[in-house]
Amino acid sequence: MTDVVVTGYGVRTAFGDGADALRSGVFAGRAAFGPIERFGTAGLRTSVAACAPGPDTPPLRAALTAVADAAVAMAGLPPGRDTAVLAGAAGDFTAVTAFWASGDTSRIEDTVASGFADALAARLGARGPRTTFTTACVASASALVHGCRLIAAGVADSAVCVGGYLVEPENQAKFDSGRALARDGVLRPFSAGRSGLLLGDGVAAVVLESGTAAARRGAQVLARVPGWGTASDAHHIARPHPRARGLVRAARAALRRSGSVDYVNAHGTGTLFNDSAETAGLHELFGAAAPDVPVSSTKSTTGHLLEGAGAVEFVVTLLALLDRTVPPTAGFTGRDPDCDLDYVPNEPRSAPLRRALTVNAAFGGTNTALVLERP
Repeated sequence: MTDVVVTGYGVRTAFGDGADALRSGVFAGRAAFGPIERFGTAGLRTSVAACAPGPDTPPLRAALTAVADAAVAMAGLPPGRDTAVLAGAAGDFTAVTAFWASGDTSRIEDTVASGFADALAARLGARGPRTTFTTACVASASALVHGCRLIAAGVADSAVCVGGYLVEPENQAKFDSGRALARDGVLRPFSAGRSGLLLGDGVAAVVLESGTAAARRGAQVLARVPGWGTASDAHHIARPHPRARGLVRAARAALRRSGSVDYVNAHGTGTLFNDSAETAGLHELFGAAAPDVPVSSTKSTTGHLLEGAGAVEFVVTLLALLDRTVPPTAGFTGRDPDCDLDYVPNEPRSAPLRRALTVNAAFGGTNTALVLERP
C-alpha cells in the first residue's frame, strides 16, 4: 500500500491563524469562549461560543480558501497536478441569508456545499477528483480519510483536504433548543459537572501526498498517516451507542494498519452521553492498557467545530507530535464515575509522542479515526 504523508497545513480558529495561535490557546489550556456578538441571542438559554473577533460571520469560502492557500504554500505543491480536492462543510450561512434577505445571487454557489471543492480546485489548478462531504461532525475527517484512500489506491498522488464551520445563528439556535449547549458557558469534557457542548469557529486544510511523490519533489514530510478507518454504529440519530461500537470499529481499522498509539485526541463533546460512551469505547479498544494512554478533548478550548472538527483536530494532533506535547482537557473540575481515563486535565504535558489517534463522531452514527506518526 502506498505510504501517505502530510506536507502542509493551514488552520484558523477563534484563537487566530496558524500553529502559534493554537499553541497559545489549545496547548496552553486556554478556552476561547465568550459572549456571542456577531448576531443576537435574545431568547437563547446559552449565548456563548468560541468566535473570532468581529461583528459579523465571515464568508466560509473565504476562510476555506485562506487555509488552503496556506497549506499549499507550506507544502510547496505546484499547480496543474492531478491533485484531489476534498472538502467537509455545509453551505455558507451568510450566502443563504444574503439571498433570502435581498435576492442577492452573487454568491448563490456558496449556498450548496458541493461548490466549495470545485471552487478550490479551480483556484489551485488541481485536476484530480473532487468531492464535498456533508457528514456533519465527521465531514472534514471524512475528507481526510477519503484522501488517504485515493492516495493509497494510486488514484491520486496528492490531495488537498479542507473543512470548516463558522458560528452562525441557525445552529446556535438548534443546539440551544435541543438543550445540548453547556448551561454554564463552560465546555468541560469527561469531567464531573459537564452539561453540554459549545460551538466554535474552525477551518483547516491539510495537504496529503504519497511518500513517493513527496520524495520525488523534495518536499518536507511533517508526518505519516499510517492508518484510518470509518464505521457506523447504526444506533440512534443523535445519541451514540453506549459503548461507542462504531467509534471502536473505526479506530480498530486505523490501528490494524498503524499499530499502537501514545495519545488519543478524543471527540469529547462535553455531553453526558458522548463522554461516557467514548470512555467505554476506549476501554474496549485498548483493554488493560487504556488507563495508561493519555486522552484529551481539545474542543474544551476551541469549541465544537462541527464540519470543521476533524480537520482542525488533525492539525492539533499533528502539532502534538511535532512539539512532543499532549494538549490538555480544559475546564476539568473532577472525576466522573463513568469517565475514568487519563484526560490530561487543564495543563499540557510533555511526552515522547511517536504516534497518535484522532477520532470523531457525528449525528446519524458515523465515526472516523485517523492515526498520525512522526517521521
